[in-house]
Amino acid sequence: MILHRDARCVVVDKPAGVATHRGWDGDDDALLQRVRDAVGMYVYPVHRLDRGASGATLFALDKEAARAFSDAWSEARKVYLAITRGHPPDELVIDHAIPSGPGEDRVPAVTEVRRLETFGRYALVEARPRTGRLHQIRRHLKHIACPLVGDVRYGKGEHNRIFRTQHDLHRLALHAASLAVPHPDGGTLSVESPLPDDLARAIASCRRVYVCC
Repeated sequence: MILHRDARCVVVDKPAGVATHRGWDGDDDALLQRVRDAVGMYVYPVHRLDRGASGATLFALDKEAARAFSDAWSEARKVYLAITRGHPPDELVIDHAIPSGPGEDRVPAVTEVRRLETFGRYALVEARPRTGRLHQIRRHLKHIACPLVGDVRYGKGEHNRIFRTQHDLHRLALHAASLAVPHPDGGTLSVESPLPDDLARAIASCRRVYVCC
């Protein structure tokens, strides 16, 4: 679970299906509580991942570190891996304003997308958000008609069912694979999160099924 720990912060590998903070969805079982129990002290969430996503999630261990990470967050480099229905271009910068929150005005949002591999109607893509808006990657991929597999809000039910029944994937196909951000004590905190088993199996299954496509 713990990918990195030092005197100022801890980075954990969030599993899919767990909220980052129970205050955001009312769930008693949230990542913040799990991390707090694991390290034996209070922790401060610096950012959040969607409940359905997995991967590297940063918590500060003191208020000053939390403030420093938050102040430097615009410099953070985040890389996500995702499976989409549809094939994005080889490389694309999506510059499309989206609401900053439920019922709020649209604000600028930018995501770099790179297609890594295709299998049939689907693709493995790398997404690098330059901004941090609510559901940004999910909204942006829907905007280019390549919604995420497993996305019950912005995706396609038909393809979500295909992945559940044919590829044994029962979650949002989005994983925070790496994170790099200036560290409060100097230098750069850089952490990678390995692809979880369920996503790796789904990708391998797609390769087998669509090998001739």
